[in-house]
Amino acid sequence: MSTLEAASQREEGEYGRAAKRLKTEERETEAEEREEGEEELEEGEDSDSGSLPGNGESAEDNRARWSASQYGAGRRDNGEDSHRISPSPVVHVRGLCEAVVEADLIDALEKFGAICYVMMMPFKRQALVEFSAVESADRCVSSGAKEPVYIAGQQAYFNYSTSKRITRPTNADNPNSGNKVLLLSIQNPLYPITTDVLYTVCNPIGSVLRIVIFKRNGIQAMVEFESVQCAQKAKAALNGADIYAGCCTLKIEYARPTRLNVIKNDNESWDYTKPYLVRRDRGKGRQRQAILGEHPSSYSENGYGPPCPLLPLPGNSRYKLSSVDTPDMVSYPLPQSSSSYSGHAPSSVAMVSGLHPSKMNCNRIFNLFCLYGNIEKVKFMKSVPGTALVEMGDEYAVDRAITHLNSIKVFGKRLNVCVSKQHAVIPSQVFELEDGSSSYKDFAMTRNNRFSSAGQASKNIIQPPSAVLHYYNVPPCISQDHLLRLCKEHDVPGFVKFKMFDAKPSSKTISGLLEFDSKTEAVEVLTVLNHYQIRIPNGSNPYTLKLCFSTSSHL
Repeated sequence: MSTLEAASQREEGEYGRAAKRLKTEERETEAEEREEGEEELEEGEDSDSGSLPGNGESAEDNRARWSASQYGAGRRDNGEDSHRISPSPVVHVRGLCEAVVEADLIDALEKFGAICYVMMMPFKRQALVEFSAVESADRCVSSGAKEPVYIAGQQAYFNYSTSKRITRPTNADNPNSGNKVLLLSIQNPLYPITTDVLYTVCNPIGSVLRIVIFKRNGIQAMVEFESVQCAQKAKAALNGADIYAGCCTLKIEYARPTRLNVIKNDNESWDYTKPYLVRRDRGKGRQRQAILGEHPSSYSENGYGPPCPLLPLPGNSRYKLSSVDTPDMVSYPLPQSSSSYSGHAPSSVAMVSGLHPSKMNCNRIFNLFCLYGNIEKVKFMKSVPGTALVEMGDEYAVDRAITHLNSIKVFGKRLNVCVSKQHAVIPSQVFELEDGSSSYKDFAMTRNNRFSSAGQASKNIIQPPSAVLHYYNVPPCISQDHLLRLCKEHDVPGFVKFKMFDAKPSSKTISGLLEFDSKTEAVEVLTVLNHYQIRIPNGSNPYTLKLCFSTSSHL
């Protein structure tokens, strides 16, 4: 085991409890949303499978639906109007703009009464706001029903939450709790997230002492500030913001630990009070030989490039800093390619080794890697068995593939994904693989690439492999039994739980979720069945089954 891997495991073990707690809290929040009639948001839908739930509706459709729920759903037999959900100090806010942050909600809603806590749901453009009294929440909901209430320049819609209190990770609403550590979850991380990136994002708002990044369930980080006040300001200014335009969205909560323990300074952890911190090897004696060296070729100690301004701080907020504390604009680093932390020049080609000799081919590599960027060409190397070159749309796609697919197991073999020294895949030395297919294939013109346009790319939620798959673009006549038979026919594990989403009457396709016993099983099923052609009787064209990893951890 390399030095990097050992340190990473210790960090994950130390901070893994916070990641699990955050997942539990997200499930509780999602349960509230479902009770309030929210349609589920899932990843990966394209034009062939209809609109995304919650994303495909126009603003007018959303307003009409919410007006109905506000005014019509709760009408009683005696003719009086009442809210569908009983009054609660927690208000569910919808219709927020993409650029809204926590401070915007506080600035717009504190006129109705004191606010105890805010939970942002940035990817769904929603939030939960807990007032100190039910009367304040009632004023907020009633006012929103009578006249428009604007948050960050966009009209928002309000209803009571089924919860009477927002679940906190700790006693985060108590300013005297001494909690100066924030837990950051980075949603839709299209670009690499390092300590340099987070320091550049957070330090202008409040002095940062330590940062630890872990990748057990997506990409999360803990940031320790100099004081509780700095942490409060950072949470208000950044919660719900995008690090880069349209991606790398921050969801921020207070963490449980009150201090971080950093053992080395690198891209995944840093103690800014000890700039020359170097990890000391424990014990003496002979070290085990590392087969691939000290670390993957995609890793080095280098940071990111020069900063560029992206996100202005909230203009009117009780958390606003003085002009001495920070400039009016927070500077963020430009997204860099793999070359920013690799010894190689920028390259859009990934090298994948550890491939099963008889079960992996060009199509199956495409099925797996297309979740993280467009695939141009795939070529198996004749001189290095079990190794292939994958040319992707750009170097950022290669970064995403490395982040999420390196070291995963596929058909009992562990993949190694790194940046290739090659800058393009050239179709030379084409030969036949063990399954009879060609060692080279060009995918540049396939319709199954999912990042061909900005609109198409925005519908893809970049997720690490998980035990739950989201399926879509399936004909309505296909049942659970059909999908189980499909798994059996292709000699891949069957799913243990099945969920079908309610489809619109006009929809020509259906979608849902499939849960497997393990992440490894889900990866193998996606590798084999993604883009499988489903033919139906009397149908002119087949349906292309599309699979991707779900944001849900279980059904």
